[in-house]
Formats: sequence, C-alpha cells, structure tokens
Amino acid sequence: MTRAVDVVVIGAGVAGLSTALGLAATREVLLLSAGDGSTPWAQGGVAAAYGEDDPLDHLLDTDVAGAGFCDPRNVRALVEEGPQRLAELIAQGARFDRNADGSLSRTLEGGHGHPRIVHAGGDATGAEVHRALRSAVQLAGVQTITGRTVGLIQSDTGRIGGVLVEAGGQISQIDARAVVLATGGIGNAYLASTNPSTVCGDGIALALRAGASLVDMEFVQFHPTALFTGETSGQLPLVTEAVRGEGAVLRDIHGRRIMAGRHPRADLAPRDIVAREIEATMRRDGSDHVWLDATAIAPDVLRQRFPTVLASCARIGVDLLSEQIPIAPAEHFLCGGIRTDRNGATDVPGLYAAGEVAATGVHGANRLASNSLLEGLVFGRRVATALTLDLPPTVQGRSHEVALGHDREPERIRAILTKYAGIRRDGAGLNAAGEELEALGNGPLATVARSVIEAATARQESRGCHWRSDYPRSDERWNEHVVVRLDEEDRPTARHLQRAATR
Repeated sequence: MTRAVDVVVIGAGVAGLSTALGLAATREVLLLSAGDGSTPWAQGGVAAAYGEDDPLDHLLDTDVAGAGFCDPRNVRALVEEGPQRLAELIAQGARFDRNADGSLSRTLEGGHGHPRIVHAGGDATGAEVHRALRSAVQLAGVQTITGRTVGLIQSDTGRIGGVLVEAGGQISQIDARAVVLATGGIGNAYLASTNPSTVCGDGIALALRAGASLVDMEFVQFHPTALFTGETSGQLPLVTEAVRGEGAVLRDIHGRRIMAGRHPRADLAPRDIVAREIEATMRRDGSDHVWLDATAIAPDVLRQRFPTVLASCARIGVDLLSEQIPIAPAEHFLCGGIRTDRNGATDVPGLYAAGEVAATGVHGANRLASNSLLEGLVFGRRVATALTLDLPPTVQGRSHEVALGHDREPERIRAILTKYAGIRRDGAGLNAAGEELEALGNGPLATVARSVIEAATARQESRGCHWRSDYPRSDERWNEHVVVRLDEEDRPTARHLQRAATR
C-alpha cells in the first residue's frame, strides 16, 4: 500500500510533536512513532531565562557546560526563543508547577548560575510536556501511525521522497516531499541507559545510509545519578539532578563528600565533571555505586518535588526521606548526531532532523541540564517554520529503498560500546572495539556503535563528556568537529574535520 503526504515526521517525542504541531495548519503531515521516546521520562524540567534572568546568562552557562564547543548562533536561538516556546506550551494546556503567588516555580540544576528550571508534577516534567503536546497534536488533526520505520525512499539524484513503515505485520510506503527524523539518541546502543528500549539510534543509521553526515558522535553524556538497582542492563531509573539543586550531596561508600573541593559548584558542577568524579571514586574504592544523600532536605520538599524519585527508590526498598540512595552513572544523552543547518536540514535533500538525533551544536561537548526539552521545542518549531515557508519539490523519476536492516548480535554490540566507549576511554580500548565490531556486520546498532568508536578514536584529547585517559587534557589543535560518513563499503569513517558543527 502506498499513500502520499507533504511531510512525514518520525518520532513522537518533544521534537517530533513540536514539528508536527507547527506544520499542522499549513501542510498535510503524518506522524510516525514506534513509541513515545525519551520525553516522558525527563524529570528535571525546561530551562528558560526570562524576567530578571538574562538569556545571555543562560547562553554563557550553556557554553561553559559545553566546554566552549557550542555553536553560538544556535545557542542564542535556543535561549532567546525558548521562553516563547514555553509560553506557547502553557497556552496549549501544559500545567507547570507554580508558587503561591501564581508565578512559575523555578529551581536550580547543575551548571546553571540561576534558578531557571521550570518543572511540572515535581519531577514529572517530561510526562506533562508530552501529554500537552500529544493533546495539541490530536486537536490539530494530525494523522498518526504507530509502527517502525524500516527504510527511506530516495531518488537516483539523492533526494528523499518518503519512508517505509512496518505496522501490523505489513510494510507500507508513504511518499512525502520531506521527511523529518526526530527519533532520539542512541541510549540502547549501551547496556545500561536512562532511555527506553525504543531509543537505539535507528534514525542516525538511516541518515547515514542515505548519505548524511554525522558530527560530534564522540560526545556521549552519562548522567551522574541513575538509581543503582543492581541491574547492569536495560533502562535504569533517573534521579534528577534537581535533587542536588535542593541540597543533596554525593558521598563515597565511606561517607566522604565526593565533589567537595573538586569544582567551584561542587555537587552542581556540569554533568561530565560529576560523572567522571563518580567513576574515579568507584574505580578507586572497587565499588559498583556511590551514595546520594538527600536526608538534609525537608521531607515535605522531597514529597512535593520528587514523587517519581521517591517511588523509584521505594521499589528497591530505599526511603529517600531518611536513607542515602545508591546511584551510579548511566548513558543518558547524545550531544552530537546528524549534521544539520539552523533549520534542521541535513546535507541530504528532503531529509531533516530535530531533537537529540540532530547535531544543532547547542550542547557542544556536554549538554547543560534541562536544555534537551528546550531544544526539542525550539528546533522542532524551526523545522516546521522552514517547511511551512519552503517545501521541497516532489521526487520525480526512479527511486530506490534505503533499508535499515538488522543486527546479528545486538547484546554483544552493546557490551562492546559499554566496555570501551563509556565515561573513561583510551586508544587501546577504542582500537579493540573497532576490531571487535568489524566482525558484526553493518546493522543499524553496529553502525551507530562504530560511528561513536570512529569519532572517539579520532579525537585525541579530552573535552566535555569525551574523556581519554591517554590524552587527559584539551588540545587547541582539536578545536574542530569530527565528521563521520559511510565509506564505499558502508563502514562509518571519520573522514575529516569540519570547523563548524552546523552549516
């Protein structure tokens, strides 16, 4: 069965929903989804600088967290357009937490110099943002199909002209003048992640096969505080750093403060710094976790602000109100992705990307807390605006399928990436990973894993959330971006360096 629409949006997280909603009034848009993505799991909130908080201060905090590697134009768009997108979300029915005087409640998170994190349901912001956008998309009459995208339709001239989707055991073709990838990051390319199982890098693999470039794939962020449940694989509960924003501190297994004296902001240092200190502490002590101590926070505050964290702790028999809780870092967010311009266009005609799958450059080498939902809102709308103003022409002539394919040994691939490309990396391990992955084919997960390994091998320095023990310092010679493309044998290869992450 074949049908045709103006635009296909793949992914039902904040970026995909924002894109579809922005297009609904002017274009026939179809939303494809294999799940809700990572958005409903986001706990912290939406970072927004307004009122007495200057957006330029938000820009500075973003750039500092990103190790000076952010795209300044796109960060400016993020911080200046963010409050507008937040206001629109509220107008669409999103219910954020408010103070007694009716003002939005804002809290502090790691890397921020001002309390600017707007939250909902205490620590259930992502779920509320997703609910509000889903409702708005339904009211706008956007067509939605639940299924897995298994391929792209590409003309012989290289232009994308549609998708192949598997739903109900059948594969259908949907022709479109533009396809928007909003498929999230690469969480389940690792054994343990804070992301749901549907987030595994399929969009990145599809884009590569269609001829797109990736950038900054070495910058994989590990959240410092995933709840340590004893499980070593699958989705782990997140413990939002807003808990530390309210006063919780990190301790080693002997009860000593981990971050004291390690950074001017101590437990509220940027995520890459905190994750590295925790990893080093665990390695030093031979432990599989450290402690997060929130017992100094008033119980009423914990109950009101962190019901999700309370419930997660209770499921493993720990009382957040009176006990320290076990935590360990886990894969969380991809700071790089598909190379795009300011409006989400990739270097493949007709193919766009938004959200975590896209490398907008706003995160640099390490994402600032609560900038992810914000990025989806801002750049999802930017893609929608671009496609409202100028929709690509219909594909003419012959076309072929760009198939996603399958992996033979997905668990082995995850184990390799986890072992060699986690928080701590070195050249010998990365080379070993490349050799082991070579034998595992060109399936989507293997392609994603090899892209990370190629980029991490190429960057012979430490910067942001890419830390190599054999090159432990930043090097000005690497003030450029590693670009990954497929070679003639369909293998991801770090071909060259590009001065800017976005065009």
